Amino acid sequence: QFATRVVSCQAAELRPEGGGAPVRGFQVVLEDTILFPEGGGQPDDRGLIGEVPVLRVTRRGPEALHFVPAPLEPGAAVVLSLDWDRRFDHMQQHSGQHLITAIAEQMFGFKTTSWELGRQRSVIELDTPSMTAEQVEALERSVNEKIRERVPVTVRELAADDPEIETVRSRGLPDDHAGPVRVVDIEGVDSNMCCGTHVSNLSDLQVIKLLGTEKGKKNKTNLVFLAGNRVLKSIEQSHSTEKALTSLLKNGPGEHVEAVKRLQGSVKLLQKNNLNLLRDIAVLIARDFKSKPVRSQLFVLHRKEGDSEFMNIIANEIGTEDTLLFLTVGDEKEAGLFLLAGPVEAVENLGPRVAELLGGKGAGKRGRFQGKATKMSRRGEVQALLQEFISHRSPEA
Repeated sequence: QFATRVVSCQAAELRPEGGGAPVRGFQVVLEDTILFPEGGGQPDDRGLIGEVPVLRVTRRGPEALHFVPAPLEPGAAVVLSLDWDRRFDHMQQHSGQHLITAIAEQMFGFKTTSWELGRQRSVIELDTPSMTAEQVEALERSVNEKIRERVPVTVRELAADDPEIETVRSRGLPDDHAGPVRVVDIEGVDSNMCCGTHVSNLSDLQVIKLLGTEKGKKNKTNLVFLAGNRVLKSIEQSHSTEKALTSLLKNGPGEHVEAVKRLQGSVKLLQKNNLNLLRDIAVLIARDFKSKPVRSQLFVLHRKEGDSEFMNIIANEIGTEDTLLFLTVGDEKEAGLFLLAGPVEAVENLGPRVAELLGGKGAGKRGRFQGKATKMSRRGEVQALLQEFISHRSPEA
């Protein structure tokens, strides 16, 4: 916690990180703050000003702007509270990035060009087209050795014109930078110009796990990692998944992969058999209709199980020169597929209207109009429309 005063409070809007409508609130400037504003690859802190939650902290020159949902009186004395769990997580990931960056350059000459502290995992962009599994393993081993050595991490502030600034790792200062330059030192390992929050000793990182690499942009490689508590959470999630799979598959963790492969093989065989049966059923349905002494001009069929091929087989078997077919598959209360087949002119006229009634979209050519439907329960209305069309078209009418 930290005692300070409100300097200003102005109405503002906040755009949610996940998108959506802007949230109305207030931008508050304090005399000083312990909440980190987003920057340098690190997300912002969260906390409270009194009892009012801080939803975002951004930087404007030397000022930190605290976005809050309720107004605060300028001049008022307030107590600022920090969400420590979020802060410590960011400290672990950011110090972990500095350590990985330094060791990767020392061992292999791979320079870091950018990094991102994500919600679940963090990514370091390395200026190399590739990285072998052996290099990843050696790098992981080396960074964890440094953690076990309990290397101190310290912070220095240098004047902007101090010549020592030229000796530290840096990607340059922001254009609106003001005041001293902050340097984070990992003793004997790295000196890095940085505005972010860090642990005071590498032992606070606990452990670093490199999850592997992904192809980056412009001939670069993304190295994915977890540090500290995130490693423990990942192990906990993996263990829970392992327990669930052990229960479902009725075998030990070492046999899970083979068991899933066998299941996949069984599923493929069942799908193939099911598809063959659907084709046979489609042919039998069509033949039954064709065997009737007097054929209706409209054929309507709905089946919960089926696909586009099932409907098209029926249409092919029955023939669409003289018969209008309306076929649907899927759950009546959910989305599904539909096919309207018949004389070309009739289908061109009715297809878009059928799709509209079913709350779906479709396309057609040569006497077939098919697509997806979201309102399968309105099939009765479509049938009525088609029946009316046929009755007006027939010679008796």
